[in-house]
Amino acid sequence: MKITFLGTGTSTGVPMLANNHPVCLSKDSKDKRLRSSVLISWDNVNYVIDCGPDFRQQMLRENVQSINGILFTHEHSDHVAGFDDIRPYSFQMGEVPIYATKRVIENLKKRFDYVFATENRYRSAPSVQVNLIDNDTFFLDKVKVTPINVLHGELPIKGYRFNNIAYLTDVKTMIASEKEKLQNLDVLIVNALKVGEHPTHFSLEEALSFVEEIQPKKTYFTHISHRLGFHKEVQKQLPKNVFLAFDGLQVQAD
Repeated sequence: MKITFLGTGTSTGVPMLANNHPVCLSKDSKDKRLRSSVLISWDNVNYVIDCGPDFRQQMLRENVQSINGILFTHEHSDHVAGFDDIRPYSFQMGEVPIYATKRVIENLKKRFDYVFATENRYRSAPSVQVNLIDNDTFFLDKVKVTPINVLHGELPIKGYRFNNIAYLTDVKTMIASEKEKLQNLDVLIVNALKVGEHPTHFSLEEALSFVEEIQPKKTYFTHISHRLGFHKEVQKQLPKNVFLAFDGLQVQAD
């Protein structure tokens, strides 16, 4: 199984507009971060987690010729604003399977009503196959997927475990029973927004404490803001099995 980090930035991306922070001015490509998303691939299967405003650019950069579906963590713009750009895949395959909670689907129906229209449908609108998820495990091409419930501030959102890989973004808190679903991970991907407290995201300190508690074999931090610091400098300070992800990074796992 291969994980491709399509984007590793927070909601504003890095560099942030109208911001002269030193990280925003960095020439290091690893300090340039599109909005957070990953592509999970095995055999000839490709699933995307989240579809943010940089989706088109990310798919072009990675030359993704086909997808099998999209899983959504929640409805914030940095995770759904690229939804219309699935059109070329819909033209290719017909209905694109999407997986999300009822609340997220209802939000998509408001924001992209023409996608879900049944009458006077715009001919170039993408077609989707809606798959509602809750707390139950499900299978994607024989791979077991376990939804993970986390809180993004006070908003309940979803993370996902694929076999022994878990992807969590926008986490602030998680109850013990959900942490139990994260035992014996080969790879944990989790947000680490910045140094210092934030009301709705793990700080670097909280993310490191979470890693210590969960004990995965390897961890990759994502959903990073410019306030975390320069990639090269932060990486030097991390434990040997913890890494700052960067856009385009590919990781192999079982």
